[in-house]
Amino acid sequence: MCGPAGSGKSTYARRLEQAGYVRLSIDEAAWAAGHREQPLPEPVRQAFEREVQERLVTLATQGADVVVDLSFWSRRMRDTYRGLLAPTGVVPETVYLATPRDVVLRRVAARDGATANDVRLDAATAALYVDHFEPPTPDEGPLTVIDGG
Repeated sequence: MCGPAGSGKSTYARRLEQAGYVRLSIDEAAWAAGHREQPLPEPVRQAFEREVQERLVTLATQGADVVVDLSFWSRRMRDTYRGLLAPTGVVPETVYLATPRDVVLRRVAARDGATANDVRLDAATAALYVDHFEPPTPDEGPLTVIDGG
C-alpha cells in the first residue's frame, strides 16, 4: 500500500486481508504496544519497521500473500522494501491510493483517535505528510493506482 495518512490505505488493505492476505502494519503494532500518538519517536518507529520487514521477508519466503499497510512516502523507502524482497524472488506490486489533498486532510481532521488506524495528527503534520509524499511511478515496477477519493 502506498499513500499519505488519510488516503484510504488501511481500508483497502483490510479488504485484501479479508481476501486472505496477511496485513502488516506499523501503526497497529505501535498501538498494541501502547503508543497513541503519531509521529512515533524515531527509535520506536525504526524498531517497529524492522519487525515488519523481518516478518515480510519470512512470509514472502513462505509464499504468503502479504500487504504492507504503510505510507511508503518516498521512492527510497519503496526501493528499500523491493531490495528486501529481491532475494526471495518476489516482485512486489505497489498499490497507490491516489486521493486528493483536500479529501486526505478532511479525513485526518475527522479522526477520533479511537483505533490504530484512526490516530490523530495535527493539521500541520497532516499537511506535511501530504505535501512531501512522492507518488510512485511505473518505472518502479508493477503499479496499481486506486482512486482514493
